[in-house]
Amino acid sequence: MTREEKSKVIEDLTAQLADSTNIYLADIAGLDAGTTTRLRRACFKAGIRLAVVKNTLLAKAMEASEKDFGELPSVLKGNTSIMFSETGNAPAKVIKEFRKKSEKPLLKGAFIEEAIYVGDNQLDALVDIKSREELIGDIVGLLQSPAKNVISALKSGGSTIAGLVKTLSEREE
Repeated sequence: MTREEKSKVIEDLTAQLADSTNIYLADIAGLDAGTTTRLRRACFKAGIRLAVVKNTLLAKAMEASEKDFGELPSVLKGNTSIMFSETGNAPAKVIKEFRKKSEKPLLKGAFIEEAIYVGDNQLDALVDIKSREELIGDIVGLLQSPAKNVISALKSGGSTIAGLVKTLSEREE
């Protein structure tokens, strides 16, 4: 690879890092062609871009980026694949699901909306992170809950009061 080609790859990686808020680094070394193809399909279905990168080029792209990747450059050893996703927990879910049938991919680290996770032991925590859409749904549900309770109380209270008034009016007669 010539210097020009390397600098072009670094530029492209830097642009992708700048555009992405959710970045996962994984080790998929040792997967055979069929298994790798299944992993790529699973990533595509989940809206994840998967690419194998050279560690040195990715490290230089991280340096050139305006984001603070903290300890992530330290995990750039051996085979590294990078996953870009719009949803924070989608790659973690794909990795966890895929590991039911295979030992790999191993999570090296992740950058989720400026939070940094290092190590495969963080996978369960990353799976449990709620996506933006899930959080909005939870908030809407919480906001609707008190209104529903008030409306149902008014409806049931109204029938109780009407029942009491009717009973009282019948007694007086």
